[in-house]
Amino acid sequence: MENKKNPRLDLQRWNQVFLNLGLLIAVGAVLAAFEWKAYEEKPPMNLEDGITDWDILDIPITIQEPPRAPDPVVIPQFKPTPDDIVLDDLPNFDLNVDPTSELPSVILDSIPPTIENADEIYDFTEVQASFVGGMQGWYEYLKKNLVYPKMEQRAGREGTVILSFVVNIDGSIEDVVIRRSAGEGLDEAAKRVIEASPKWEPGRFRGQAVRSRMTIPIRFKLN
Repeated sequence: MENKKNPRLDLQRWNQVFLNLGLLIAVGAVLAAFEWKAYEEKPPMNLEDGITDWDILDIPITIQEPPRAPDPVVIPQFKPTPDDIVLDDLPNFDLNVDPTSELPSVILDSIPPTIENADEIYDFTEVQASFVGGMQGWYEYLKKNLVYPKMEQRAGREGTVILSFVVNIDGSIEDVVIRRSAGEGLDEAAKRVIEASPKWEPGRFRGQAVRSRMTIPIRFKLN
């Protein structure tokens, strides 16, 4: 089909030319503005006429005082106070003792010191509380009395329960607490076997039986 539009009458054929020309003029104007330098018009100063009216700032002279010496350190004076013990009232001891003479002996009471607070619970003792029969007896007791819950066996649950309890002066057990749980069923079984335990040998501190806290693990494992 023949194009009937006259190319001379196309108004958009000069768009690209005018766009490039406008960009060129804008960039040139910006560069010229940045490079433009303006100078203040002042008549040149003639030094031969003896003009001394120069604009010089008058800087005052300041005198800095030297730093002040620190105050002397006052050392406190302590007055000696008389002792409560008067030496004149002390009995006279004969220091010239014959080596062959018999020296006075001091007899100490064989009864150990009593513990003021018998209800105090010791976490650390000189002699730790122990099961009657030792660790071997404790393992045998667990084998005979520890019951693995049926529901936990069917579910295949295993784990280690950590318990703490207090051994009283008479060896009885109280205050059984679960420190780390392995499940509700395993926790109850471990707590039950501890509470049913026979009396222990109590811990000792300064030669006296004391209440002490023990922490032991009980492991449940399926064969």
